[in-house]
Amino acid sequence: MFAYFRGKLVSVLPEEAVIDVSGIAYQFLISTTTSRQLPAIGSEVLLFSHLCVREDALQLYGFSKEEERQLFRLLLLTSGVGPKLALALLSGLQVQDVHEAIIANSPEKLYGINGVGKKTAARIILELRDKILKLPPLTGLITPASHQTPRSREDAINALITLGFSRLTVQKAVDNILEQQTGLTVEDVIKSALLSLHNS
Repeated sequence: MFAYFRGKLVSVLPEEAVIDVSGIAYQFLISTTTSRQLPAIGSEVLLFSHLCVREDALQLYGFSKEEERQLFRLLLLTSGVGPKLALALLSGLQVQDVHEAIIANSPEKLYGINGVGKKTAARIILELRDKILKLPPLTGLITPASHQTPRSREDAINALITLGFSRLTVQKAVDNILEQQTGLTVEDVIKSALLSLHNS
């Protein structure tokens, strides 16, 4: 129904954004990935949108990239996956990471996301793998920092998970570090992430 909304960013939270479009304020539920990519309050912004219709409510979901909305809609096609869980998955992993996990049949990469257990991860891969394989290859979806050190990122995340931290918490900490600094070793990333996690 709505392809996208373009307007002034009024407010933004980790899971919510409000955009003023010609004097009408629209509220969107968003992933933390989209939240990090939004401009400063008062700036013009464009969000690709998806409208979920329920008996008791209409809810808009917003995405900074069309690829994220596309994956959100595919996740909704999976048995037992609703908007809340789909958004949690997009908050915990980059679109590229979800595609790679599905194509490689690696459900363990989806574990640890809030609400995603072994059965749900296996079902997502089973029901979406053929659909993902038919899509054109993704380009430009990984941040420069994570693209420069993909192995360091994954190794650091796995090491921190073994220390008892959740995957979602660890990924946020590691991605923040890699966005600020490049060329770090795995050990450097782990040390910086541990410091960040203990101070949060």
